[in-house]
Amino acid sequence: MGSCKSPHIVLLLYLLLCFFYHCFAIGVDTDQTANLLVDASQASARPISDTLFGIFFEEINHAGAGGVWAELVSNRGFEAGGPNTPSNIDPWAIIGNESSLIVSTDRSSCFDRNKVALRMEVLCDSEGANSCPAGGVGIYNPGFWGMNIEKGKTYSVVLHVRSSGSINVSLSLTGSDGLQKLAAANIIASGSEVSNWTKFQIQMEAQGTNPNSRLQLTTNSKGVIWFDQVSAIPLDTHKGHGFRKDLVQMLADLKPRFFRFPGGCFVEGEWLRNAFRWKETIGPWEERPGHFGDVWMYWTDDGLGYFEFLQLSEDLGALPIWVFNNGISHNDQVDTSNVLPFVQEALDGIEFARGSPNSTWGSLRAKMGHPEPFDLRYVAIGNEDCKKTNYLGNYLKFYSAIRKAYPDIKMISNCDGSSQKLDHPADMYDFHIYTSSSDLFSMANHFDHTSRDGPKAFVSEYAVTGKDAGTGSLLAALAEAGFLIGLEKNSDVVEMASYAPLFVNTHDRRWNPDAIVFDSSQLYGTPSYWVQCLFNESSGATIYNTTLRTNSSTSLLASAISWKNSKNKNTYLRIKVVNLGTNTVNLKVSVNGLEPNSISPSGSTKTVLTSNNLMDENSFKEPKKVIPKQSLLESAGEEMEVVISPQSFTSIDLLLESLFVSSM
Repeated sequence: MGSCKSPHIVLLLYLLLCFFYHCFAIGVDTDQTANLLVDASQASARPISDTLFGIFFEEINHAGAGGVWAELVSNRGFEAGGPNTPSNIDPWAIIGNESSLIVSTDRSSCFDRNKVALRMEVLCDSEGANSCPAGGVGIYNPGFWGMNIEKGKTYSVVLHVRSSGSINVSLSLTGSDGLQKLAAANIIASGSEVSNWTKFQIQMEAQGTNPNSRLQLTTNSKGVIWFDQVSAIPLDTHKGHGFRKDLVQMLADLKPRFFRFPGGCFVEGEWLRNAFRWKETIGPWEERPGHFGDVWMYWTDDGLGYFEFLQLSEDLGALPIWVFNNGISHNDQVDTSNVLPFVQEALDGIEFARGSPNSTWGSLRAKMGHPEPFDLRYVAIGNEDCKKTNYLGNYLKFYSAIRKAYPDIKMISNCDGSSQKLDHPADMYDFHIYTSSSDLFSMANHFDHTSRDGPKAFVSEYAVTGKDAGTGSLLAALAEAGFLIGLEKNSDVVEMASYAPLFVNTHDRRWNPDAIVFDSSQLYGTPSYWVQCLFNESSGATIYNTTLRTNSSTSLLASAISWKNSKNKNTYLRIKVVNLGTNTVNLKVSVNGLEPNSISPSGSTKTVLTSNNLMDENSFKEPKKVIPKQSLLESAGEEMEVVISPQSFTSIDLLLESLFVSSM
């Protein structure tokens, strides 16, 4: 006889099994659903500012000197040790010892604005009892933590030399220990040829590769030789303008609409005597005095000067935004009653950029090789000075003079007008925000309630900082993506936005995080850089109203724009979604306002930025650990479902048929 269970027991077991299964399902199936309605009708369409996204360059972290400016020699004019001699020649160093040579500095240079030169007295000789060691004695320069010398590339070495007798100087590019010879040349001259300062320019082709190289100047001949303004730069620079090609390409890939320069605090200085002054950074590079940037604590030869910043803006196809000093530093201020010379300096700077080649300062620009004016339309009067005692008074002096002389130039105030109206005239106002990931993500709606009248916002510095950011984390990037979606939606009051800082030489991290990390030969973009790449088609695009319905709205943000691909001429509807939550989201997308079948069934893509851990970063070892990954989108249509990964930024490009495009 078979066993038989009580119906009550069977019912109890059934209920227990159902309860267990229900609990188990909740434990593993944490997917959430959300609905995104995109109103792509013409009634919903709003233009995004043509200049919404660009870049901000500050001389910080050796971004310029030892970075985007391709000069390989550090302290090329021996001025970094100060005007008093003898002085420190660091990072120059001696090859030999005190029995074979004596190296010092004096003020014998032929350049009026930088009088320090290096004096090398050679005590040994090519033969005799006190003969020089094999390879000679002299000096070497390691550059900025090593020079990147590449086989087959040509390097232009320029130096100024003087001597009381004949010279035989060997120039060589070597490995860091001087043993590996990568390129070499000799300067041989009679005493009469070098009795006065003489400029030598030599091109050397590298026979090997070493990212940690140095430049050597050596001799085996007894005598006294003076050196000054020693430069080494690769001939292969971006558009031949002296910029490091790989770093500039990273900028070009962002498709920046503007280029803000040269700072930042670099413009102010801790003290005015160390602030960036544009007139000291133009003209022949040998004649530029250079200066010590006392905010970020390093010397710059100012080879990357005002002219070069304008040139780089033009090379990138970006509008220059010049930030100039308004008579205020971190620690001292010019009284408004005495600020007019600073005002005149700004007016002269504008004339240099855009004046006629026959004008006083425009003629100097033309002499430097650019007779056509640069397209300077924006200036920022100071940096983060709004609460300084003399700022408003000084600002009004600048504003009045520039408006009178150049009525078309847009002027940017340091005072935030996003929450309350400014008490002074301005075309735009600066908005800077460095904060935690949660704060920045929540600020996506910061400009929702900003007055639609009056000057527009320039979010010229934003980033997640602190423990959330590390040295460039995915978490920071996702929060920034959410913030940028908010700026897109408010582009009627936000004219421009740029991340900060842009660059960091890994040997001199003065600030964390940064968009692009590099050393002498390598580079990579942080996740924050890649987020900016996914917004590089937003400027000048069209944005549409979106409605997002979800029970996790605090961790999900979305936007929709249409943009035209300049290469294939196709038009796309781009839907961007940031999911800062820990759950996968099954997103149901409905696109209304289009003609039927406006979305092509093929040719659409889905690009996702994510990683296994929110704190994941890129590095030289794993430069592509956290980068966007693109795949074809098979389910493209007016109604579709898309899986949004947890802790991710997703960009969906839907190819639009020509019927819809022609009606736009």
